[in-house]
Order: sequence, then structure tokens, then C-alpha cells
Amino acid sequence: MAYRADGVAAVLMLVHMASPAGAEHLRGSVAATPLAPQTAAVADTDKQEEPSELSGRRMELRGVEDNLGVSAEQRRKIETEIQSLRADRARLAEALIDAAGKIEELEKRADEVAGRLESSQRKEEALVKSLAGRRELIGEVLLVLQRMDRRPPPALLARPEDILEGIRAAMLLGSVLPQMRGEIDTLKTDLGELVALRARVETEKASLAVEVAALKEQRVRLAALVEARQKALMLAQSALDFEAERAKSLAAKATSLKELIARMEGEVDAARRAAEAVRQADAAREAAEAAASRESRAKALAAPFKDVARLAPAVGFADLKGRLPLPAAGAVVKRFGAADGAGGTEKGVSLAVRDQAVVASPCDGWVIFAGPYRSYGQLLIISAGGGYYVTLAGMDKISVTVGQFVLAGEPVANMGGGAVRTAAAIAIGAKQPILYVEFRKDGASIDPGPWWAKPEIQKVGG
Repeated sequence: MAYRADGVAAVLMLVHMASPAGAEHLRGSVAATPLAPQTAAVADTDKQEEPSELSGRRMELRGVEDNLGVSAEQRRKIETEIQSLRADRARLAEALIDAAGKIEELEKRADEVAGRLESSQRKEEALVKSLAGRRELIGEVLLVLQRMDRRPPPALLARPEDILEGIRAAMLLGSVLPQMRGEIDTLKTDLGELVALRARVETEKASLAVEVAALKEQRVRLAALVEARQKALMLAQSALDFEAERAKSLAAKATSLKELIARMEGEVDAARRAAEAVRQADAAREAAEAAASRESRAKALAAPFKDVARLAPAVGFADLKGRLPLPAAGAVVKRFGAADGAGGTEKGVSLAVRDQAVVASPCDGWVIFAGPYRSYGQLLIISAGGGYYVTLAGMDKISVTVGQFVLAGEPVANMGGGAVRTAAAIAIGAKQPILYVEFRKDGASIDPGPWWAKPEIQKVGG
């Protein structure tokens, strides 16, 4: 009996691990199956066992069954926990994207305020110089007015010489005053504008201080969110550290981005898993698109980034032209296809951004490289599926890891303060941070212009 109980328990255990329902079904089947002759003989022997021993065996079997029940409950708890974590991930991703968007908006507003402040200060300087150049005229006007105040007109019944002098003075003043009146009006207007400009400068300074304070607050919030995300992801830190070292070694050996991508996807487990995830996502999306109606496909294209809980791109990268946001707020200083100063052409675009600017992923995708690489500085490569890769370089710090899936708009890195000594920054001679962005398709660089949502940067060339 012990053998039979233990055997049933073991079988039930194994089946339950695959399916609790299967275990229940098997338990019923075993109970309903008639005993074979050999088993019947064993059963007859068991009948001779002491009642207490038989009772103990039954209790043991019930204990195993109870354990199976506990395992099912534990599994339900784990499933609930996983669902909660998924919900947290979605909320966390949404908060990260929201914070990155707010920071980008604040950076734009701070730049606009700083630009207005600089313009007002230049106008103020020009007016001050203009007024300084007319100091002699101002002195003459003040002198004439002072004389008129101190020397009233002579009495008409005094000496004739006085009358003649008065007539001459009146004639002279009458000829000069119309000319002076125009100059005085201009002077008055300029002085009024100077007063208004100085008031505007003070207002802009106060506004800039408010924007900068809000920007700092959002950056602190974003840093906390990024830390929470990374803690949730880094459950196997030792494995991640090992793969980071492996990636560093491969980066030292690779002679081109194409080779680096191939080596990473072939030799680093996390990158290999990411590449496999890309292939599976591409296949699943292609199958879904083939089965989907035209209306459902149009609906997906209309809002490709709506579902923050997505674990794969909802739309193929090729279908996102004119939809991708810039990875950071800034001005384009080098365009794709422009002369690179070394006899070749630019393979990507260079953006002049603010100090400490937040860099967000422009698309959904899997991180296949994150770390320093040759003259690129800190380099991040995202596989967007369909043979497309997005490269970001020139950052000070990267906040994602190889193998991680990131959403469009999700913060992935931060710029430093001032220009980093990267090839892009050196070529431009920049004094501020330069973010380099390159799109690749099947190993070759392509123009990213058609993908940007902003029409003013969709042009090719410098």
C-alpha cells in the first residue's frame, strides 16, 4: 500500500506541475481503475496490516493531496503577483514616459525664455550704445532748456538793443526747435523702450528661474523612476555584470557598428535573446497583420504607442514614418548626408541639446548594446525589428541594460554638462552636449529624416 500511495502521490505531483486540472482528472481515474491481479494480491496483504498503520498511510496520502492543494494556491498567488508586476511595469513605463515628456517640454520652454532674455539684453545694449552716441545732443537740449528757464524774455519797452536781441533769439530758437523736436521725440521713444526692456528682462529672468526649478524637480522624479525600473529588472545582477563585461570585450574587438551588432547578437546571451524576441515579434506581427482587417490595421497605425503595457512593437518600424519623436529637445547641427569634413558624408544626425538633457528612445525596441564604443563615447543600440536599428551616441550615462525592451518616449540615457569628446562633437567644434542619432537597415546607414514627426528636420543634407 505504501508503494501504491507513494507512486500515486509522485504521479499526481508531476501531473500537477503541468496542470492542476490534469492532476484532479488523474486522481479520479486512478481511483476508478480496477486493480490488476498482482496489485490485488498486494491489497490482500495490506488488509492484514494493522488498522493504525493503514490509517497512517491514508493520512499520508491525504497529506500529499493537501500539499498539492497548497501548491495550486501558491501558483495562483504567483500568477496574481506577476499580473501585479506587469501592471506596475505598465504604470512605471507610463510614468517614465510622462516624466521624460515633461522634461523635454520644460527644456524647450527654458530655451525659449533664455532666447527671449538674450534678445532683450541685446536690444538693451544696442539702445544704451545709441543713447551714449547721442550724449552731445542730449546735453545741448538740456542746456537750451536750462537757459530758457534762467533767462526770461526781455521787456518789450526796454532798450531797442534788447528788443533786437530778443527778436534774434526768437528767430534762432524758432529755427532750431523744429529740428530738436524730432530728435527729442526719438530720444523719448528710445528711453521709454529701454525702461520697458529692462522690466521685460527682469520678468524673463524670473520666468527662467521658475522653469529651471521645475526642470530640476522633474529630473529628480525621473531619476527615482529610472532607479525603480532598473531595480525591478536587475534580479540577476551577477549575470548582467558578466554580460556587460562580455559586451565591453566585444566592443573593443569590433571594427564597425555592423560587426558590433553581429557579434553582440551572436555571442552575448541577453543580446541573443533580444534578437530572438525581435524575430518572434516580427513573425507574430506579420501574422496578425495578415489576419487583421484593413480597419483594425488602420486603427493600430493611428495610435502605435497608446498601449504602455505592450511587450513588443505594435506597428512595424517601416510604417512609422513621420511618427517618431526626437530623442531629445535640441537643434539639428549636422544632417544626414552633409559633408563630414573628412571627404565623406554624415551617416546620421547631430543634435545640440541642453546640459544634463534626458535622452528618450525614439521607438519601441530591444537594447542589444549599451556602453562605450570607440569614438562614439557612450553608445546605445536598439533593435526596432524588421532589420532596423537605432543608434544613439554621445551620452554621459545610459540607464538601460542589454536585452531590455524599451518603449518609444521611455528615458534611456542622460547627457553630460558641456561637449563630450566624441567624433561628432569634435567635428562640429561644439561647446554644448551633442547627441548623435543614426538609423540602420540591414547593416547600412539610412536617412532618419522621413521618420521624424517634426517636418522641419525631415530634409536631407546640411
